[in-house]
Amino acid sequence: MTKPHRVFILAYEGCQLLDVTGPAAVFGAANEASVRPVYDLRIVSSDGGAVASNAGVAIESRRIGGQPDTLLVAGGSLGLRAVMARQDVRRWLRKAAPRARRYGSVCTGAFVLAAAGLLDGKRVATHWASCDRLADGFPALTVDADSLYVVDGKVWTSAGVTTGIDMALALVEADLGAATANLIARHFVLYARRPGYQSQFSPLLQAQTAAEAPFAALIDWMQAHLDRPLDVPALAAQAGLSERSFYRKFTEATGKTPAHFVEGLRLDAARTLARQGPAAQGDRRQGRPLSAGPARPRLRAPLRHGAVAVPRDASRGVMRPRFATCCRRCHRPCVASSRRDGAPAR
Repeated sequence: MTKPHRVFILAYEGCQLLDVTGPAAVFGAANEASVRPVYDLRIVSSDGGAVASNAGVAIESRRIGGQPDTLLVAGGSLGLRAVMARQDVRRWLRKAAPRARRYGSVCTGAFVLAAAGLLDGKRVATHWASCDRLADGFPALTVDADSLYVVDGKVWTSAGVTTGIDMALALVEADLGAATANLIARHFVLYARRPGYQSQFSPLLQAQTAAEAPFAALIDWMQAHLDRPLDVPALAAQAGLSERSFYRKFTEATGKTPAHFVEGLRLDAARTLARQGPAAQGDRRQGRPLSAGPARPRLRAPLRHGAVAVPRDASRGVMRPRFATCCRRCHRPCVASSRRDGAPAR
């Protein structure tokens, strides 16, 4: 960039605070990490001045106007209908967005762009709770109900709240390279940079929500020890239960067998590692790379013997398992053992 790239984030009364401050913090951190400012960041609103967010925190803004290089619209709930109905906001968006290098939204900000006719024919993301409403209200667009964020041409849209940070990091990567984006992620103490194709419906979060208290702690432990053998005996010992009792109670609490649950966690981790590449892969908890050293074979072996995620289209993030079977003897995904035992695939 030869001159600061102008980033405008549209805020309004009742907007989601993190939809504004999350991406803004990423662009601000990029400026701090550079020799000179690379982003001219502005928070804008229809009337300018202080805008009250949904959290009661006032956000100082400038009146809409001017031409951004990147234009983002924050999401919200309380003031969403009001800003969608503002004719001055629509006129400015219709003028500024097509001339911008890229434009998009965070969370339900997609409704504002859709109301201005700027998402027609596009594949977009929004908060999972609003996907049906967006699709029903604006049939000219296609809602991707699963992805964290979606890039369709010059249109960037993200799902709920914290995914705005993930998308902003991807925008910085597109401008300044992966090294800068990864540096910001480490500065923010993020566990991992999440790719856009990663599902909104995190298997870990879903299980933590559904599981009983003892298994919520176990699931945290599993997530932190994916490089270890996580078979039923090991998990039962960690939970302080007999193997039979653990298998039955865990399956009832999570809706998945231990083997399938571990497989899901590892596939989710593999997608993230594949997106980040070797330089960015690391076990932040243990301070060693997951892609090298003794941890690597243990992480990859269950994927070889269970389900191998193969990126079919990196831009769309479609990853499908080739096969998935389970060994009756050890309850671990194991093609070789299943074949030796003559057990059918389950």
